[in-house]
Amino acid sequence: MKRKLLLGTNNEDKVKEIKDILKEIDLDIKTLTDLKIKIEVVEDRDSLEGNALKKAEEMWKKAKIPCTADDTGLFVDALEGAPGIFAARYAGKDASYSDNRKKLLRNLEGIPLMSRTAYFRTVACYYYAKGKYKLFEGICEGKILFEERGKDGFGYDAVFLPNGYDKTFAEIDTEEKSRISHRAKAFDKFKEYLSNQ
Repeated sequence: MKRKLLLGTNNEDKVKEIKDILKEIDLDIKTLTDLKIKIEVVEDRDSLEGNALKKAEEMWKKAKIPCTADDTGLFVDALEGAPGIFAARYAGKDASYSDNRKKLLRNLEGIPLMSRTAYFRTVACYYYAKGKYKLFEGICEGKILFEERGKDGFGYDAVFLPNGYDKTFAEIDTEEKSRISHRAKAFDKFKEYLSNQ
């Protein structure tokens, strides 16, 4: 029987990305929509690890099947690490991806490209039984551009230029992003862990 895994996110963009990363493993992947679970977990911890664990644990309690949830931050050196763990809510509680990108670009006005270094960091939590979990981390370094480029991706993808590339995350194809992104690196470690179980 296939192992069940709940993807603990309401973000359809994340669901697509994670499914793509895990496609080689024989899993019965479920989403919150599949299980008709309506849940909004308040991300009130002071770290990516804390938020990822809180989300995974609360969703495991609802679904009673192993669950993975992640939290991602964007850390910009010139802004002393902001937006950091508040990346999704940078421009306010109900801010859109576009609102967040605009605020970031405004806050970086006048700063030259060489000083616009930043990195994405993802922590994925696999919660598989009461009090039992594993954490997996992925980091992708790059720079924040002066303007948006590209139509694919989500979040800050259109302004983030990964090191060694001349295209933003929003300009490279999904397959390529699934190899190099912070989320891909975290979930690759998770995939390796599952493969050895």
